[in-house]
Amino acid sequence: MTEKKSMLDGQKQYHIGLEPDDVADFVILPGDPGRVEFIAGHFDEAREVAFNREYKTYTGTYKGRPVSVMSTGMGCPSTAIGVEELANIGVKTMIRLGTSGAMQEHTRVGDLVIANGAVRQEGTSLEYMPIEYPAVGSADMIFALEQAAKEKGSTYHIGVVQTKDSFYGQHDPDSKPVSYDLNQKWEAWVRGGVLCSEMEVSALFVVGNYRRVRTGALLVIYGDQSRKEALNKETYLDAVSNATNIILESSLTIDQ
Repeated sequence: MTEKKSMLDGQKQYHIGLEPDDVADFVILPGDPGRVEFIAGHFDEAREVAFNREYKTYTGTYKGRPVSVMSTGMGCPSTAIGVEELANIGVKTMIRLGTSGAMQEHTRVGDLVIANGAVRQEGTSLEYMPIEYPAVGSADMIFALEQAAKEKGSTYHIGVVQTKDSFYGQHDPDSKPVSYDLNQKWEAWVRGGVLCSEMEVSALFVVGNYRRVRTGALLVIYGDQSRKEALNKETYLDAVSNATNIILESSLTIDQ
C-alpha cells in the first residue's frame, strides 16, 4: 500500500508560501516570526523568501551548508501545517528552537533542553495517531544536538518535555473549571521527570515521523513558574543565540 500524497507536493504551499527551491533541506523552526531574522543573522548569508500569516522564512548558508529558518506561530495546529507543507516540498530535517518553562529542581532558567520525547497534552496529534503512539525525536538529531552542546560548553538536559494547548491552563490552572484535571496531570508530569513545558514539540515529532522526516527540538528554559524567575531581554537573546549556534553546528553532521 502506497502512502497518499498531498495535492500540493512539489508546488507552492498554500499557508507557508514556499516552493521547493525556496528552502534548504534543513529548517530551524522557532515559533515567533520576530525571532526569524535574529536567527538568520547567524547564517553566513541569508535572504527573506516568504512571509505569509505566521510563517516567515529566511534561507541561506552556514559554513557552506544550505539552511533555512521558518516561524510556525504558537501551538500545535500551526506547527502541524508547517511540518506538512515543508515535507511537501522536500525538507528532510526540521528542528524546533523554542522557549519553555522549567518543571524540575535541576532545570534552571537559561539551561537548554534537548527533547527526546514529548507528553501529548494537545489535540492536534490525535488527528494523526492514537494517544498510545509516542512523540519522539530522531535519534541521530538528538545525538548531533548533544555533541554540539558539549562542544559549546553549554548546560543542557536531555529528556521528555510537556506539550500543552493552553498557556493559561498551566499558568493559572486554579481559575479554570477543570482545575482538578490540570493540577493532577501537572503533578504527574513533574513526578514523572518531565523537564519543561512548551507548546509545539509533540506535533513536530508525531507529524514529522508520519511524514518520514528527521526531527529534533532544542529549548531554552525561559522561566520557572515555581521560583518566579525568568530571563531578561539580554540574557534571553544570549540564550537563543547560543541555541542557534548549537543547531547550526549540528547541521554540519547531518546528511543533506
